Amino acid sequence: MRILAFLASLSVLWSSASAASRPNVLFVLCDDLRPDALGCYGSRHVKTPHIDRLAGEGVRFANTFCTTSLCSPSRASILSGLYAHTHGVTNNFTEYPASMPSFPGILHENGYATAYFGKYHMGEDNDDPRPGFDVFVTHKGQGKYFDTEWNLNGKGRKVIPGYYTTVVTDLALDWLKQQKPDKPWCAFIGHKAPHSFYTPEPKYEHAFDDVRVPYPATSFQLDDKPAWIKQRLYTWHGIYGPLFEWRKKFPDDRPEAVKDFENMVHGYWGTVLSVDDSVARLCAWLEETGQLDNTLVVFMGDNGLLEGEHGMVDKRTAHEASLRIPAVARFPAGLGQGKVIQQQMLTVDIAPSVLELCGAPALPKSHGRSWVKLVREGDPDWRSAWFYHYNYEKQFPYTPNVRAIRSDRWKYIHYPHGDGSPDRHMAELYDLQADPGETKNLISRPELAATVTELQARLAKLMLDTGLDKTTDKMPIDDGVKSELPDAKIR
Repeated sequence: MRILAFLASLSVLWSSASAASRPNVLFVLCDDLRPDALGCYGSRHVKTPHIDRLAGEGVRFANTFCTTSLCSPSRASILSGLYAHTHGVTNNFTEYPASMPSFPGILHENGYATAYFGKYHMGEDNDDPRPGFDVFVTHKGQGKYFDTEWNLNGKGRKVIPGYYTTVVTDLALDWLKQQKPDKPWCAFIGHKAPHSFYTPEPKYEHAFDDVRVPYPATSFQLDDKPAWIKQRLYTWHGIYGPLFEWRKKFPDDRPEAVKDFENMVHGYWGTVLSVDDSVARLCAWLEETGQLDNTLVVFMGDNGLLEGEHGMVDKRTAHEASLRIPAVARFPAGLGQGKVIQQQMLTVDIAPSVLELCGAPALPKSHGRSWVKLVREGDPDWRSAWFYHYNYEKQFPYTPNVRAIRSDRWKYIHYPHGDGSPDRHMAELYDLQADPGETKNLISRPELAATVTELQARLAKLMLDTGLDKTTDKMPIDDGVKSELPDAKIR
């Protein structure tokens, strides 16, 4: 009996040591979060001390981008490490394939307890549990800022009263408190915030009343831009449109109508304050339980957001505000502290990086790269360019098909029609070093013709490396910018 007891104690010690060598993972994903809505990325108005703390005690990626600026495709790329044409989630209505590997699924197969809480947004009408998670709590569609109906791990649906950000944090903490110290865990929290329709909780409704927010200067610098951008001005995705119902009478291009735009931005910022409160609660619990330093905390957004740049709202385009996302990671033992990484990091890099830090097997296929070496010691072979793609949506007909390349200096964007015929929209070329705000489209400059040719060839090579060529790059026909509003059920 003594021998059995001794062996049992050794087993417990081994399990505890194994768990200690593998960090827990707390992954916090926001929806449509702009980097400049966070203090650590330079916001002058939105104070986010708890998110800033993660950045200060960890790593802040200064130049992070999504490979498709749309919620479902981007989320699938974060989970899989793959571009949208490979994982197959090319729009907001497609399920993440059940057979497709994901980093939480691989962690689960390798001894992690895994759970998902919040907005999943792959499969508009499906709130059932997904593979790879012990617990899966989500809802149909976008969810509501107040009183969302949740599917509680397939055991029934229930409206939980309260503010979304608070409720999803409560749900995650309840699960975390049940975890055993001898088993590492991965908790994934998908916030609704700050997705439209931007509704702050009451305590933050008037937090920015005194802050004036004009239209960006680039809203009126459209003479050298493609005509479709001007056409978008008066639509669901333009600054003179309904602004996600912050403007009741539209279109409205009167100067005084900027007040509606200002109110919209105030509402957006207000929802971010509640996300910072959530991060505070989660980190406080990790500290109280002695788990903070053995937990890889990743905080990021799924895609960027246009707030008036080039006269547009929403995302989908290849312009900087649409592409840029914030990303911070805290795990001092594995990554160090107080680092800022300037190299271009992508959504497809997340999965391979998390798996490496957790000592888990790599994905069977990945278009991304682990940034662990880059963070720890630098990586002279890190990418200097990458490609972006988006397909025209009939449900949201305000953005053409987009194929683009962004290098450390240049950005080239073109708009295929979808049938193999020549492009019908003007292309765009920007020198991001000289013009980070993309105010001057250089595509017509004859002296830059060789640069354009080089970028086109490089774009084709990058796409081909992921299996895309003229034969395999399928896309819908661009039917042009439409004026009608999208169906209320999918906004």
